[in-house]
Amino acid sequence: MNVFVTGGAGYIGSVCVEELINAGHTVTVFDNLTEGHRSAVDARAKFVHADLADRDTVFAAVKSAGAEAVIHFAANALVGESMTNPSKYFRNNVASGLNLIDAAVAAGVKKFVFSSTCATYGPPERVPMDESLPQRPINPYGESKLMFEQILKWYQQLHGLEFVAFRYFNAAGASGQFGEHHRIESHLIPNVLFVAQGKKSQVEIFGTDYPTPDGTCIRDYIHIADLSQAHILALTPGKSGFFNLGNGEGFSVKQVIATCEQVTGCKIPVVEKPRRAGDPPRLVAAATKAITELGWKPQFPKLEQIVTTAWNWHQKHPNGYAD
Repeated sequence: MNVFVTGGAGYIGSVCVEELINAGHTVTVFDNLTEGHRSAVDARAKFVHADLADRDTVFAAVKSAGAEAVIHFAANALVGESMTNPSKYFRNNVASGLNLIDAAVAAGVKKFVFSSTCATYGPPERVPMDESLPQRPINPYGESKLMFEQILKWYQQLHGLEFVAFRYFNAAGASGQFGEHHRIESHLIPNVLFVAQGKKSQVEIFGTDYPTPDGTCIRDYIHIADLSQAHILALTPGKSGFFNLGNGEGFSVKQVIATCEQVTGCKIPVVEKPRRAGDPPRLVAAATKAITELGWKPQFPKLEQIVTTAWNWHQKHPNGYAD
């Protein structure tokens, strides 16, 4: 298929573009490079440097690409920033997203795949978390993603645009070529690996008194290649709806640090700090729906596998894409 990928210069987008092309698809990447990196775009893809806020440019680009499917990764995704600058999140994640989905309808696109988030649920009523949980986001980031999920439902009903929306848990790891380099790094695994690289002196643990086996928060980590394979499966005609993407197994902050020490052979100094407001003790996905309805199966479920691929990439790219 001809696939139009927004945010294809970002962390998740770059690996998905690589996997799409390996699977035989033709890919056009559309990215404004405010968060992504030009060198993170697979050389086999066509690249359009532009912004989703420019409605006319978006319409022209989707039409010119002959897009049969759109995969929409482009978004702002820092929870803390969304609490201090909600306008940025609603403008980019909702208003600019509308430009894209309208362009898809105008161009006759048949499938729209959307990167959503488990943040649409807010603090969960139960764990593991399945798709039937009520969605009660507690920050503008999660709210903006939920708003776009609602738009997708209406556009399928009114325009016949088939969609799949994936609610991500914690993407991690790397492919052989592409990895994680955010300008503001908020994710645990790369921040721990920065200590092993000598780029940071210590890693901070926020809260050691949670009702978990070792007192630290538990999260579900999913390998970036497994995430990408789910998007390829989502392109299958007839597949539609909302799907959680996670491994279904949680790892604590202390377990992540210990695994990073094991993989890198480096001691990771830690500093214990008080809990952060709004951090649930445990977030773990129930991904049964993706497994049964899409035929998806994670190939890298072990934390050691995920950390090893991330560490290999960081060693090859000690300055990320700044190399």
